[in-house]
Amino acid sequence: MKTRRLAIALAAPLALAAGAAAAQDWPTKPIRAIIAFTPGSATDIAGRIVAERLGATLGQPVIAENRVGAGGTIGANAVAKAEPDGYTILFNSSAQASNPAIYAQLPFDTFKDFIQVTAIAGQPNVIIVNPDRGYKTLADMVAAAKAKPGQLNYASAGIGSGTHFNAEKFRLLAGYEIVHIPHKGTPEALADVIAGRVEYYFCPITAALAQVKSGKVNALAVSTPKRSAMLPDVPTTIEAGFPKSDYVLWVGMWLPAKTPQPIVQKLHSATVKALGEPEVKERLAKLGADPMPMSMPEFEAFMRAEVDDAIRIAKAAGIKPQ
Repeated sequence: MKTRRLAIALAAPLALAAGAAAAQDWPTKPIRAIIAFTPGSATDIAGRIVAERLGATLGQPVIAENRVGAGGTIGANAVAKAEPDGYTILFNSSAQASNPAIYAQLPFDTFKDFIQVTAIAGQPNVIIVNPDRGYKTLADMVAAAKAKPGQLNYASAGIGSGTHFNAEKFRLLAGYEIVHIPHKGTPEALADVIAGRVEYYFCPITAALAQVKSGKVNALAVSTPKRSAMLPDVPTTIEAGFPKSDYVLWVGMWLPAKTPQPIVQKLHSATVKALGEPEVKERLAKLGADPMPMSMPEFEAFMRAEVDDAIRIAKAAGIKPQ
């Protein structure tokens, strides 16, 4: 027994030394960045900005790969099941925190199967409508929904996505009934607003800007507590008369559980450094997004609070786990 305990005691520092050596060498080959939402989505654009900068910092390309569907769970599951060697990372949206409220049996555990690396960026959703609807204000849209309970519909980027939970939080506070139409991602939802097939969409501002400026859609309000510099004339939902309706759409980074801690620390440091660089800040700002660097303990606590909030919204909205 003493011999066994001695062997274990000797093995621990050897394992730590091996992990440190692995981190010192890492990365020695390209890194795969799984993006859980469609090309052109807020998650995709923010993820690619950071991935590109990480590639330059780490000396190996960080290759973005979109693995979409099921509210971000397909991409997340691919990373949860990946080899925990630092060569597969996940960029996902707020959906990573809301999916535990949506799915009764996720193929992974949101906390046990991932290392929470850091939040990346936060931005508003903007409520967009087809100009032909004739809504001048957010109150007009709400009045129309109340006049036809359960007869109108709204788009989301998928069940469990941040756009879905933002819309449900607002609907509950505003007090009306409406049909949810989940889409594969933001481009598809945006296309249905432009075509007039859905009433509105809480669209990430990144994806909506060009369509708002071209007049293809009208922006009624932004979801954040403060107005966006990208759409300074558009009020917040709070300013539009709906207290406590604010919502921030965010993007984060995760690694598979059991990734060696020295590699995790190296990736975290490189990512936080990237988020502080003027070029990255400028590129995110042009998209209406702000960097959200966090320590790993901060991101873990933030995630747990977001999961709790999503569960509360799901219960209040009557969203039954699938």
